[in-house]
Amino acid sequence: MLAAYACHPEQSRGRLHPESAPSGRNQFQRDRDRIIHCNAFRLLEYKTQVFINHEGDLFRTRLTHSIEVAQIARSIARRLHLHEDLIEAISLAHDLGHTPFGHAGQEELNQCMRDLAPDAGGFEHNLQSLRIVDHIEERYAEFNGINLCFETREGILKHCNVKHAVLLGDVGQRFIEKTQPSLEAQLANLADEIAYNNHDIDDGLRSGLITIEQLLEIKIFADHYEQVVQRYPQLKDSQHRKRLIGEIIRRMIHTFVVDLSEATQANIDKYQPTSVDEVRNCPRLATFTPEMRAHADELKRFLRANLYHHDRVLRMTLKARCIVRDLFQAFISEPALLSAEHRREDFNEQARAIADYVAGMTDRYAIKEHRELFVM
Repeated sequence: MLAAYACHPEQSRGRLHPESAPSGRNQFQRDRDRIIHCNAFRLLEYKTQVFINHEGDLFRTRLTHSIEVAQIARSIARRLHLHEDLIEAISLAHDLGHTPFGHAGQEELNQCMRDLAPDAGGFEHNLQSLRIVDHIEERYAEFNGINLCFETREGILKHCNVKHAVLLGDVGQRFIEKTQPSLEAQLANLADEIAYNNHDIDDGLRSGLITIEQLLEIKIFADHYEQVVQRYPQLKDSQHRKRLIGEIIRRMIHTFVVDLSEATQANIDKYQPTSVDEVRNCPRLATFTPEMRAHADELKRFLRANLYHHDRVLRMTLKARCIVRDLFQAFISEPALLSAEHRREDFNEQARAIADYVAGMTDRYAIKEHRELFVM
């Protein structure tokens, strides 16, 4: 049973383009289904989370990460009587606008836009996700995009500056008025953090770039390590390393989920919102406890110092940035290299179309395009 403060599909603020009500499913289920069937969602299978696609079959991709975020988010929504289909839709769509090569690709594409087309608006993957679902996807006869509900679009747009917000209509208004999104949107954002913190540890250990010994300096990892080896002492044997890591990660995710659920419920009890609009006008309700927030931040600092800035990852990052810059520079200087559908008369529109094209590439397609253009 949905809480009064949850998003209710029959009370949705609607879609950009009016449509008849869905049959046999609610409005948020329709959004979830449209996201799963869109081209951008499938492309996430070959986009980097931390490790480039060809580095190993078992590392997370943007697609598997998005599915894991959705699972965590749904479990939290169930505890708090929020709308599970909506929080799943937001979670599955939150990375649709990500470039190839993860954050390195995004940062380089943004720098290219600022250096070579400074009036075209830069690049930010969060805005790009919204742009994909509102404009870029081509699946329907009557409109561009996939015409999602306001509530789903609100959740996809996690952050935005005022300059961009004024161009986005209703979905950007909260950044101008300094209000909050729905609880489903707030919690999907934190489910994303739970997923990448814990799963980047898993992938980092799998890659050998970080070690259990290093992680034992991190309190929340050390606490869960002790719990596991006390109950299953045989897992300290090296032949059971996969089981040891799996058990620790599983328990850490559970700890974060329980803390987030309980802290958020405490905030709900304190402010007692009776509708989603009251949620939007409250202070941010979805939070960890201060202690758990400190643990999450410690994990982030560890991963930044020891995994994301590892020399092997930095070498990969440098190559990725070079590929993105080379492609953008080639296309902006010689638009004839592009297919007709990506060519524009106006320079700024051309730069945006190139950014759309490059951002939509998978890791392997970007590498292929770069090889065809620059390798003799």
